[in-house]
Amino acid sequence: MNILILGSGGREHAFAWKLAQSPLCDSLFVAPGNAGTAQVATNLPIGYNDFEGITEAIRRHRIDLLLVGPEEPLVKGVVNYLRSQPDLGALRIVGPDRQGAQLEGSKDFSKQFMVKYGIPTAASQTFTADTLTEGLAYLDAHSLPVVLKADGLAAGKGVVIANTAQEAQDTLRDMLTAQKFGEAGNKVVIEQFLRGIELSVFVLTDGVNYKILPEAKDYKRIGEDDTGPNTGGMGAVSPVKFADRKFLQKVEEKVVKPTLAGLQQEGIRYQGFIFVGLMNVKDEPYVIEYNARMGDPETEVVLPRIQNDLVELLTATADGELDKVALQVSPQTAVTTVVVSGGYPDAYEKSKVITELDKLEQVIAFHAGTAPGPNGHVLTNGGRVLALTALTNSLENAVRKSQEAARTVQFDGKYYRKDIGLDLIRYQD
Repeated sequence: MNILILGSGGREHAFAWKLAQSPLCDSLFVAPGNAGTAQVATNLPIGYNDFEGITEAIRRHRIDLLLVGPEEPLVKGVVNYLRSQPDLGALRIVGPDRQGAQLEGSKDFSKQFMVKYGIPTAASQTFTADTLTEGLAYLDAHSLPVVLKADGLAAGKGVVIANTAQEAQDTLRDMLTAQKFGEAGNKVVIEQFLRGIELSVFVLTDGVNYKILPEAKDYKRIGEDDTGPNTGGMGAVSPVKFADRKFLQKVEEKVVKPTLAGLQQEGIRYQGFIFVGLMNVKDEPYVIEYNARMGDPETEVVLPRIQNDLVELLTATADGELDKVALQVSPQTAVTTVVVSGGYPDAYEKSKVITELDKLEQVIAFHAGTAPGPNGHVLTNGGRVLALTALTNSLENAVRKSQEAARTVQFDGKYYRKDIGLDLIRYQD
C-alpha cells in the first residue's frame, strides 16, 4: 500500500514512524514533512493546503491511503475536493469532510451540537461585532474567571481565561473589533469556567463503529506550574492516572456515543479521529472542545502505546470495518517533553543548528519543527522543535528519561518545561 500523510509537525512524524513499521506499507510519503519524517518516508515539497498539488501527488505516486494530519486542510475541505475527482474513487481517506470538520472549525457550531445532543459542556453564549454591547453586558453579569474563545481556527491560541471583568471586556473588544485573531474571532464564544482536571480522549471512527484510543493529558501553557500564555502544547502524558475505568465509561456513555449518534443524525459520515478535550469535574466529564484530528503533542504519547498495525487500523476505518479490529494497548507509560525555540509562542528565530541528537538514548525523538540543513545538519524550523518521548514501565521513569533527553539536545535559545508529568506523580502520592 502506498500512503501519503499531510502535515509537517510532531504528530505527522509520529504517524510516519508508526506506519513505516507495518509490512503493509510499501511506500510512505509526507507532504511537506520535516527532517524527522525524511528519516522514515519521502518528503514531498507540497503545502498541506495545496489541494491541486496534493491531488497530482496522489495520482503520480499511486496513493492508496491518505491520512490528513492538521485541522486546516480538513476545515477547508480537502476531503470534499478529493472526493470530487472522478478518478480517485478508490482512494481511502482518513479524515472528515468539511461538514464533519466543523466540530473543530467552529466553536459555535460545536457548542450548539453539544447542547442539541445532550453532551455535557459548560454553559455559553456566542457574540459578534454587531452584538458587542450585549456581549459586554453578558460579561458584566458573569461569574469570574470566564473563558473567551475565538470561533474559528487560531492555532491553539484563541482561548483566553479572563480573571477580572476588565480583562474579559478588553479581550472581547480585542477579538471582535481589533481582530486579534483575524477572521477566527468574527464570533466569540463566552463560556463558564470549569474547575477540574483536564485530559483528552481520542476516538477513531469509521462513521458507525469506533475505538477509544489511549487517553492523554497535555500541558498547554509556556511556563511551569501552568503559567503564561497558551501554546500548541509543551508536553503530554499517557495514561492519565485520574481517568480510571469508571470515569472513562462515563466518557463513553455520556460523550462518545451521543457525539457519534449526533453526527449520524446530522447526516455526517465521519471517518477519522475525534479529539475530545475534557474536564474531569468531580468525576464527571464535561467537553471543553472537539478537534477533528489527533492532538499534538498527544499523538506522540498515544501512538507508542498502540500495539496494532496502524495501517490495518486506518484501512479498517476508511473501509467501514473498524468493528473487525481489536485494539491492543500497552500498559506502559509514555511521556513527551517538547523542546521549543526561545521566544515561543511569540516571535522566535529559525535555522538554529540542533546538536546532540545522536546522544539520545531510550527515547523517540519526534521532529515537530525541523528542516534538513547543509552538511547533514538538522535545523530548527518552528516554535515547537522536538517532542522527546519515553515509554517505560512507570510514570517516574518516563518523566526522567524524557527530561534527560530534553537536557541533552542543544540549539541556541532552547527552552522546555521541567515539570511535565510531575503533577501526576504528586496525584499518585
